[in-house]
Amino acid sequence: MEEEILLSDLEDEEETTNAKGEGDKAQAHTLTKDIIKEGLSLLCRTVDRLGHAFIKLNLNNMKLNDLAAISGYIHIRLLDLSNNSLTDLSPLASLKQLLWLKVDKNDVASFRGQPFAELIYLQRLNMAANQLNDADGLVGPALESLNLTGNKIQSLHCFQTSCFGNLLTLELRGNHLETTDGLNLPNLQRLYLADNGIKHLEGLDKLESLAILHIRDNKLETLEGLSPNMKCLQYLNVRGNLIAEEKALQSIGLVAKSLQALVLSENPLVATADYRPNVLTLLPQLKRLDKEPVTPAERGTRGRGST
Repeated sequence: MEEEILLSDLEDEEETTNAKGEGDKAQAHTLTKDIIKEGLSLLCRTVDRLGHAFIKLNLNNMKLNDLAAISGYIHIRLLDLSNNSLTDLSPLASLKQLLWLKVDKNDVASFRGQPFAELIYLQRLNMAANQLNDADGLVGPALESLNLTGNKIQSLHCFQTSCFGNLLTLELRGNHLETTDGLNLPNLQRLYLADNGIKHLEGLDKLESLAILHIRDNKLETLEGLSPNMKCLQYLNVRGNLIAEEKALQSIGLVAKSLQALVLSENPLVATADYRPNVLTLLPQLKRLDKEPVTPAERGTRGRGST
């Protein structure tokens, strides 16, 4: 992870995906070949190199509730189905060359019975703002980025390296999580869990490659649960939690060697005396605390009672 990315104002980065209003679901349409023709673009050579075909299809906000007509367009690699009324994605099973798929703001309620096991080359999947209660049934051997923001997911136990061995970015903002337990993704680099009901950090010892942990606006009272196995963690955002006492930060010493940016704003602890120097005593390598870079003067006056 490059330093300039980590030390930017990531605390202001909020990729929110709002659920659809009822008016967006009115007058749903069936997909037709004419609609498909209007959305096709990006002419490229086919995989077998025997011809050319359009590989990008934009069907965003078309009020679709059926995809049967898409099954014959086997050369599609980039597909945008955002903001429709889809529940069944099974016609996508024949689109085996898909690399990039957006199905956010639809009505998919389950991954079971969906065609993802057939999409073995899929690298980016956005299923934000659907009706998902869990991710059971989803597999993605080539997936590198998965966005499940704004669903109703309550557990992380389905996120195992056997199903998501190449996953680098996982977004689960605005779900119904209460714990981080269950993740087994040693290659994961970026994890976004803001706006859940998380009370405990658990099971993080298997996130050996994690560089960014974004867990603001939850219910954490302590950072106990951070693991010494998290040797790559450089950016931690726990803004807007319930951390009130300095002793709640003691576990942060386990990641002190790698951590470069920490966001603790909007926790009760921030209002206590000597907040910044005491945090910097725990984290001598820190380059940024909340929105402010650590100054040379602060580096020379760390800790309670320093002069």
